[in-house]
Amino acid sequence: MLDSDEIHPLFAGAPSSTSFKKLRKRIIRQTRDAIETYGMIERGARWLVCLSGGKDSYTLLAALTELQWRGLLPVEILACNLDQGQPGFPQTVLPEFLSAMKVPHRIEYQDTYSIVKSKVPAGRTYCAMCSRLRRGNLYRIAREEGCSAVVLGHHRDDMLETFFMNLFHGGKLASMPAKLVNDQGDLYVYRPLAHVAELDCEKFAKAMKYPIIPCDLCGSQDGLQRQQIKRMLDGWEANSPGRRNVIFKALTNGNPSHLLDPDMFDFKSLSRDITNPCQKAKNP
Repeated sequence: MLDSDEIHPLFAGAPSSTSFKKLRKRIIRQTRDAIETYGMIERGARWLVCLSGGKDSYTLLAALTELQWRGLLPVEILACNLDQGQPGFPQTVLPEFLSAMKVPHRIEYQDTYSIVKSKVPAGRTYCAMCSRLRRGNLYRIAREEGCSAVVLGHHRDDMLETFFMNLFHGGKLASMPAKLVNDQGDLYVYRPLAHVAELDCEKFAKAMKYPIIPCDLCGSQDGLQRQQIKRMLDGWEANSPGRRNVIFKALTNGNPSHLLDPDMFDFKSLSRDITNPCQKAKNP
């Protein structure tokens, strides 16, 4: 089904190698699986697809556009980039790219970088506050554009890293949900790349020669807990290939009765069956 010629400008010049075709099929299949598994489709809805200029968001946009083009995603897509005023951010890259690719888009400038810079103490990372301010602006834009969902490019590895960050530093079993409703209750947040590996996003964006914008313009990435978790997972994967897939499968296969959270499972109401023949045999 995906062996036809390029179907959209986003795929202009796509490599014709067998390996790339397999990669493309895998990404599209996994994206579609996540959309269907987590019930993301509202026929006729409008999605605000957030584009940072990184490999993940380019892969997200391409996958959703292909599904839409093939009639498998009956929603309207509006790509959006939020320029947060980071020093050195190449302001013309995404507008020129999206226009050339004939992708409907909105470019928004909000200098949240200066706010973060003034509020975060020296030596601390900017990411948490930066993320909150970015999310608030994206919600606002989604409402202004009549969108029902904000769509993000987090992939499988982001979810694994978040799980271990919560496990090691937050004392809870939680990851990034593939689908949620925001606190105000008026917008969905979707992560259609939930099943897609980061390495596949990297290979895809590189093969397509998309104009990647680095995510470390603010200089706040070194030493992050997430980077430490990533290195840990890389080590596990090197020693035991496929480890990430196994851990991710575990996140989709929870068993509340075998954990220790009484709010998830009613342990107090468990009772043995005194009519059980095996029990009677033991107690004649």
